[in-house]
Amino acid sequence: MDLASVNEELAEIDGQIGDILRALQNGFQKLDKIKDANRRSRQLEELTDKMRDCKRLIKDFERVSKDEAGRTDPETAKMLHDRKQSMIKELNSYVALKKQYASENKRIDLFDGPSVEDGYGEENVLLASNMTNQQLMDQGNQLMDETDQAIARSKQTVQETINVGTETAAALKAQTEQMSRVVNELDSIHFSIKKASQLVKEIGRQVATDRCIMAMLFLIVAGVIAVIIVKIVNPHNKDIPNIPGLAPPVSRRLLR
Repeated sequence: MDLASVNEELAEIDGQIGDILRALQNGFQKLDKIKDANRRSRQLEELTDKMRDCKRLIKDFERVSKDEAGRTDPETAKMLHDRKQSMIKELNSYVALKKQYASENKRIDLFDGPSVEDGYGEENVLLASNMTNQQLMDQGNQLMDETDQAIARSKQTVQETINVGTETAAALKAQTEQMSRVVNELDSIHFSIKKASQLVKEIGRQVATDRCIMAMLFLIVAGVIAVIIVKIVNPHNKDIPNIPGLAPPVSRRLLR
């Protein structure tokens, strides 16, 4: 049945909702091809705005269809109700996709809880009004499971953070101990170098002293040798004192 024959306003709202749903479909298809995190975030924000507009139009559709239900036959009212449920189901599928992409990007999900600003709480009321008790229980169990999974992920994240902190503290402690050992070794090396410098200076002074003594001995020996040579060459030189054992031959003859 054509909605234009029922109500032109409903037909116009239905067309706008269809355009938004097609835009959401194309937007999520493009989102898979975007690799840059910033571009993905901007694309998600644009899709979120479109979903808000779609929710608002669905509420308008419900309002007009309720007004029209009193003037139409039951078959038309059922057709309007089924059309609304179909739009809600399709929109919820995009909401789930948005949650998935938002969790992958580690961004705050605007659809995690009821909010007057984005109208999601009102959407839940809209869905609950058309659900059976079993469906409500299933939906509640699903929400509880999702909450449990979120808590488990949070606990895992906290435990991983604690483990990383523990490993970091152990690494810092080991590095601190290693630095202490390095400082101690540097102090020992510095002390050894200082001691070696003192020993080198003492050895240098001792060598210099030994050289002076050797030089003096060399000069004394050289002087004695020079006197002996001169005495042998010129035994009658009275300026040179006699050296024991080297008396002139004349003196030895006189003695004999």
